[in-house]
Amino acid sequence: MATRPSALRKTGRVLLYLAMIVAAAGILLPFAWMVISSLKTNNQVFTAPIEWIPDPFRWRNYVDIWIKGDMVTWVRNTMTVSVVVTLLQVVTGSFAAYGFAKTRFPGRDALFLLYIGTIAVPWASYMIPQFQMLSSWGLANTLYSIMLLQAFGAFGVFLMKQYYESIPDSLCEAARIDGLSEYGIWWRIMLPLSVPALASLTIITFVTTWNDYLGPLIYLRDRELWTIQLGLQRFVGDYNAEHALIMTGSVLSVLPIAIVFLLGQRYFVQGIATTGVKG
Repeated sequence: MATRPSALRKTGRVLLYLAMIVAAAGILLPFAWMVISSLKTNNQVFTAPIEWIPDPFRWRNYVDIWIKGDMVTWVRNTMTVSVVVTLLQVVTGSFAAYGFAKTRFPGRDALFLLYIGTIAVPWASYMIPQFQMLSSWGLANTLYSIMLLQAFGAFGVFLMKQYYESIPDSLCEAARIDGLSEYGIWWRIMLPLSVPALASLTIITFVTTWNDYLGPLIYLRDRELWTIQLGLQRFVGDYNAEHALIMTGSVLSVLPIAIVFLLGQRYFVQGIATTGVKG
């Protein structure tokens, strides 16, 4: 009798793994097709049936995309904006979250709910007045406009606050008794203990900023300011018959995101799994 439940558990585990493998394959299949297509000629991209092994491999596409498209400028601008916005959101989000999680002041909970409620407000509802405000400051058509727009994020505050609440308040109280300031507690105690949550916020913010299309479309008009999303959209318009090169540019736009996620996936999973678990 004891072996039957054990066998059922093993069977269930095997079925679960098979389902996860099928789901992962379904998710990765479009990406695999994009990578394979980037190594084909234009005539081979949409052949039927699909040629999963290019013959021959056209590595020249990864050279031509840099020649025909201004990839250096696009990647530089996107990387600059993504890194700066990520740093700003990590700093501002983690510090604001510390104030909401570990300090006491009148109206704290109401202010937090009001701030988090801004997540539900669609950007389209305040997009025009925001553009007018930044234009009056002379920041339109500059990378600073994108950085300022995304320097603060309610989601980052929510994520970090939930993680901070899993850290015992006794650590902060002991630090205050020892004379450490609130800035010191945040910098020397909270941040080192919050690496998984910080990694999660870093990955989410970097990926979101890197993939942003509407913000740069509205604020960046000069070609030398375009991000990779704007550049690839114009490249598709100029070379709409160059299907292999379009796939090559798409691969290059996804590659930095994949690298960032692979480097921080362990902390990302740990941060998401432990966020909201109080100690």
